Amino acid sequence: MVRVTVEDDRAIVRSVQFRTTTRRMDMAVDLSVPVEVQRLVDRTEVFVRDVVLPVEDEFDGDITVAGGDDVRIDLQGRAKAAGIFAPHAPAEYGGGGLGMCDRAPVFEAAGYSLFGPTALGIAAPDEGNVHMLAEIATEDQKAEFLEPLARGEVRSAFAMTEPAPGAGSDPAALTTRAERVAGGWKISGRKHFITGADGAAFFVVMARTSGEPGDRGGATMFLAPAHLPGIAVERHIGTLDRAMIGGHCEVAFTDVLVPDDAVLGEVDEGYRYAQVRLGPARMTHVMRWLGAARRGHDVALGYIARRKGFGSALGDLGMVQHMVADNEIDIAATRALLLRACWELDQGLPASDATSIAKTYAAEATFRIVDRSIQMCGGLGVSDDLPLARLSREVRPFRVYDGPSEVHRWAIAKRAVRAAKSVMQVAPGTEES
Repeated sequence: MVRVTVEDDRAIVRSVQFRTTTRRMDMAVDLSVPVEVQRLVDRTEVFVRDVVLPVEDEFDGDITVAGGDDVRIDLQGRAKAAGIFAPHAPAEYGGGGLGMCDRAPVFEAAGYSLFGPTALGIAAPDEGNVHMLAEIATEDQKAEFLEPLARGEVRSAFAMTEPAPGAGSDPAALTTRAERVAGGWKISGRKHFITGADGAAFFVVMARTSGEPGDRGGATMFLAPAHLPGIAVERHIGTLDRAMIGGHCEVAFTDVLVPDDAVLGEVDEGYRYAQVRLGPARMTHVMRWLGAARRGHDVALGYIARRKGFGSALGDLGMVQHMVADNEIDIAATRALLLRACWELDQGLPASDATSIAKTYAAEATFRIVDRSIQMCGGLGVSDDLPLARLSREVRPFRVYDGPSEVHRWAIAKRAVRAAKSVMQVAPGTEES
């Protein structure tokens, strides 16, 4: 067995403390929101309240029933007129160019309505694809794909997830292949749960260009216009959530020919480049769903403040106040973890731990917030008279999307244990036995 000394314990503690504290100590902590960002938040809140929420409520949060791309185009046009469209996109394409920390309050304000992110052009997967293309794409690729996407002229999809035994929570299981042919590549494979696929103008396709399923490398990202022969959106997969335009679809890629300049980034480096998208996209999910959870909390607060029961307002009862307090704590904690992760991303750090921690906590906290809000509102909470049931339907999948909570926990623990092992010194004569 291994004997661990007091010094070993201290070394482990020092390692963990170093991993979980600020990597750079040359900046003061400032939690204030810049004046110009706060003005954008204020305008977004007014727009969402006056323009977007009435549409969401009329159609019970179902974007397809509301009109799909027709309602998207209408809402985005009104957002552009209000000067709040695409706050994240590069300024040269008409966007606000906000960094991650500055996006957080704006995206939360938009997420107060389930249709708000679509209205502002910051819904998944387009928002994540804008971020990735701005970082990775060539100038020609930016002109062809990024510019129309950032301006809301088209939609896009990110095609990585596959049916079993293909890539899912384990991206290394990737089975879709791209083979070199004269003048380019031929892509074949099946994808599913591809958000926004129906009506997308182009796909970012992850395909294996070397190695075998299970290998940690060998993937490449390709830009594939949706009109190419061999691309078929075969069906919508019914899911709990209904507010994401274009559905969650099964897509077939059958001998799809793309030119050499369709490669996004470098050949065989797709997994590395995907990290440019995945960390920030997880945090923008947190921002949007936190807005939805906050709406649920506000609805419950309004109800318990006026509803009488047992001789007083429900909000004066201890058990109800306990739920209110827990909601307030979850909202505050989610914002704090989110801000930490966004700060690391803005500093150019990998932020692997910070984004996994924030995503896992937020996915579970947002559901708890909405669930408590339903409980506080009793029968009305599970009815269509309030938006709480639809909010519950929308936020529940977040514990699965962008990596299940269990996978993030495994990754967090694995990194912590690896760091501890790297500093543990086994004294002579105390090897494992």
